[in-house]
Amino acid sequence: MLHMGRCVLEGNPPIAVALKRSARARRLSLRISRLDGRVTLTLPTGVAERDGVAFLRERENWLRGHLGQMGEMRQVRVGEVIPFEGRALRLEAGQVRRIAVEGDVLAVPGLADQAPARALAFLKSRARDRLSEASDRYAAAIGRSYKRLILRDTRSRWGSCTADGGLMYSWRLIMAPPEILDYVAAHEVAHLQEMHHGPDFWALVGRICPDFEAHRRWLRTEGDSLHRIRFVD
Repeated sequence: MLHMGRCVLEGNPPIAVALKRSARARRLSLRISRLDGRVTLTLPTGVAERDGVAFLRERENWLRGHLGQMGEMRQVRVGEVIPFEGRALRLEAGQVRRIAVEGDVLAVPGLADQAPARALAFLKSRARDRLSEASDRYAAAIGRSYKRLILRDTRSRWGSCTADGGLMYSWRLIMAPPEILDYVAAHEVAHLQEMHHGPDFWALVGRICPDFEAHRRWLRTEGDSLHRIRFVD
């Protein structure tokens, strides 16, 4: 079924697909968001929507297979577990003055319905502290400096480095083990010197983060689970 700007594949369950026009696209492409499972079909200029829908139906089995392999979104509530620096912390709300990690508990002040948003603010604050510290450390190791550091909730990458020395990271890295966050910081800081992914770049990453290959594998196999955690409705 075709609607303005979207298509619905009938079936069990039906799948809503956003249709996106792109003058830069050279071919039809289908993408599944790791963050929320949203499906987008990109159509180059000049390709009719009916051709895009035909392309989509040809790949319906592939699409349903990948969606089936993705875990469902997990809404954070009081009493549930949140990953923090590779540890599993149970979220609790109660009579505490300020948010704190107490053993295996993340205790937040206030009412239960406010706890997920306050936990999210805590994670973002700690992510900024840890990523700033790691970026400073690796930048000093290679004799470079960066201009700014920003956090986002990116869907397709854990970090990036701009040509003018700006670093961007996903705040969700604070939920991963510390060595994973360190690797992403080392990777992006290395781009301050080598703005590519050639042999010189990977040699530099290996020099400042020797176990980077294991950390890359962790992100490929476990990273999606961090994107499936939702703190606010």
